[in-house]
Amino acid sequence: MITAFVLILATAGKERDALEKLKNMPEVKEAYMVYGEYDLLIRVETDSLKGLDDVIMGKIRKMPEIQLTSTLIAV
Repeated sequence: MITAFVLILATAGKERDALEKLKNMPEVKEAYMVYGEYDLLIRVETDSLKGLDDVIMGKIRKMPEIQLTSTLIAV
C-alpha cells in the first residue's frame, strides 16, 4: 500500500469546488482546506506507485481548479 500526502495550490475562488471533487475520489482518504502557502491537503492511498501516478497525473492535475501539486510519499 502506498500512502502519500499531496499539497495543492488551487485556483483562487475554486478551493471549495476542488475540495469537494477530491473528496469524491476513492483514492482520496482525507481532504482538508488549509491556510498557508497551499490551499488543500489530501491523503491518497493506492496499491502501487503506478496507481499513485495515475491518480495525481491522470486525475488531480487535470482538474481545472488545480494549479500546482507537491507530493510527499510516506515511508
